[in-house]
Amino acid sequence: MGGRHDCTNIADGMISIITDIGLDHMDILGGTIKEIAEVKAGIIKPNRDTIMYAQEGVTEIIEAECKRNNNTLHFADKNLILNYSFGKEFQKIDYKSHKDIEINLKGKCQIFNSAIALECIDILRNKGFNIEENAIKAGLKTVVHKARFETISKEPQVIFDGGHNENAIRNFRKMVNQYYQHDKKIYIVSILKSKDYRIVIKLLTEEADGIFIFTNRK
Repeated sequence: MGGRHDCTNIADGMISIITDIGLDHMDILGGTIKEIAEVKAGIIKPNRDTIMYAQEGVTEIIEAECKRNNNTLHFADKNLILNYSFGKEFQKIDYKSHKDIEINLKGKCQIFNSAIALECIDILRNKGFNIEENAIKAGLKTVVHKARFETISKEPQVIFDGGHNENAIRNFRKMVNQYYQHDKKIYIVSILKSKDYRIVIKLLTEEADGIFIFTNRK
């Protein structure tokens, strides 16, 4: 996001952000939420700041790592996301002092991510960074997240989503129901065998609300 800063040391603006942790890349990160959280805690830097939402089985791990690194832990608060509304183009929220924020991403999960971004901006402002509110609004109104419920065609309507774990597919399902519940749908699905494809297929098809085409690479 745009905006000027008055700090002489840009490293003062280093903030670690940890979003909801799910079972993903288990062959690399570990087979449990605890193991994955311990690996992801590696982004926590000494004498800096970290932001997260409270999450069972994760918070205590991040708290301990922050304490070891003299790192200040901040929590975003979902209860402070107010006046939520959505349309086919934008979602809209208030968060703390930030009012009438339009977000060019779909789904409640992106609302939560945006609140973390706003929390991060508040921390930077408290450190002396001059980030203007109109720059914040412009950034969230134009942000693009490739392959996350991304519209790649409007006629016909084609949505591309790269989700491949349980959390991502649950969020995808919620977004389909939120925006396209009454539309006819065709799903074209490709899943790497290294992913938990059984749970992905189960979650995708349990509502049986369209035609499913599964690809296979020989």
